[in-house]
Amino acid sequence: MRLLIVDDERLLRNSLKRSFERDGATVYLAQDAREALQKFRKISPDLTLLDVRLPDRDGFQVLREIHSINPDAIVILMTAYSGIRGAVEAIKGGAFDYIAKPFDTEELKFAVSKALEVCRLKKEIKKLREDRVQKYHFGRIITNDENMKKVCALARKVAESPTSTVLIQGESGTGKELLCRAIHYNSNRKDKPLVVVNCAALPENLLESELFGHEKGAFTGATRRKIGILETANEGTVFLDEIGDISPSIQVKLLRFLQENEFYRVGGTRPIKVDVRIIAATNRNLEKETEEGRFREDLYYRLNVFPIHLPPLRERRGDISLLAKYFLAEFNMEFKKHVKGFSPEAIRAMEEYHWKGNIRELRNVIERAMILTEGDWILASELPPEVRWAAEKTSDEEVVFVNEVVSLKRMEATYIKKVLDLVDGNKSAAARLLGITRQRLKRKLSQI
Repeated sequence: MRLLIVDDERLLRNSLKRSFERDGATVYLAQDAREALQKFRKISPDLTLLDVRLPDRDGFQVLREIHSINPDAIVILMTAYSGIRGAVEAIKGGAFDYIAKPFDTEELKFAVSKALEVCRLKKEIKKLREDRVQKYHFGRIITNDENMKKVCALARKVAESPTSTVLIQGESGTGKELLCRAIHYNSNRKDKPLVVVNCAALPENLLESELFGHEKGAFTGATRRKIGILETANEGTVFLDEIGDISPSIQVKLLRFLQENEFYRVGGTRPIKVDVRIIAATNRNLEKETEEGRFREDLYYRLNVFPIHLPPLRERRGDISLLAKYFLAEFNMEFKKHVKGFSPEAIRAMEEYHWKGNIRELRNVIERAMILTEGDWILASELPPEVRWAAEKTSDEEVVFVNEVVSLKRMEATYIKKVLDLVDGNKSAAARLLGITRQRLKRKLSQI
């Protein structure tokens, strides 16, 4: 620790220097404001102990100059004039703490260690925020697909408009929450909270309390006031995932909030105004839900200020191998393996598969394959049967019988055998892939 001690009393300066040096600190001394500012610029101390009364200048003035050099500087003021007023003045002026003379050295050391710990935590938080912004930068979204690039361009645009409500629509597993995080962390709200709410996971009464909060005694069990998510996220972003699942009564309250930027806690009588951006997401067709009366039309239009549609993975086939390689690198680190890549047959199988679960399903498939593989390459045989079957099915569709016409019964028997080979003789898995019951499959096998 680099410590700068500024005091016009030579005996106190030297005494503190010896005490802190015994604890391993590197200590610098200054007897007046001019010398203090010179040394502060030169050494950038971790912490400054500053006397309020200096021969050439007032300590509060020096404090302001120190903060003009480094706004994050940690300064503890020392003074012979104790009192509440002085302490308040010190904190208002930007001092971390205020200690009155005469003081116990151990008391001062405790104040210094507390200040340094707070400083360390602030630096960690700042680093975490910077890492998060970097992690969710639009340039890190993995795609070569033109439609997906257009989605990213739209998201980047709306990130620059931090008050606009966004509605992200797409199938499960397409990355709606990831896109929301990218919008938030590339907006001027990035240093404020992002709160994610899965509307489908909470029952109606609990969701209302979570979103809007409640007053003490609002209902049975409400023993104290609860601050809701909309208040907690003030000046930040709230991500309402699966918005299509909320009940009609919640829809009404949410509509009022979007219109007025204010709401009432459950059981409350005073409106609460907040500044929150809403990003909503759903895998449902909200326009159709509105037409069929399951979703309020006025709420739909309030949410649909800036709509973004995320394409399913099957419409981004060129991205499948890119994403697979990304997940491969991720699981190589997690499992401490050194798998080099995928066999051509494995890549072909993944590119032919339908991916109903989209990117989430792809990630799960790669994780499973990474656990199974023992070699340098992931083989098609290490992929789940339904993924392998996609490539087999495509190959079968390409077969042309040139020299002979075969019966439908023979073709069916050949195809059933192929599927059984693909699933290592598992009749239940084969029946699922063929779209028939296990009993029917057994009957067909008995006729072959």
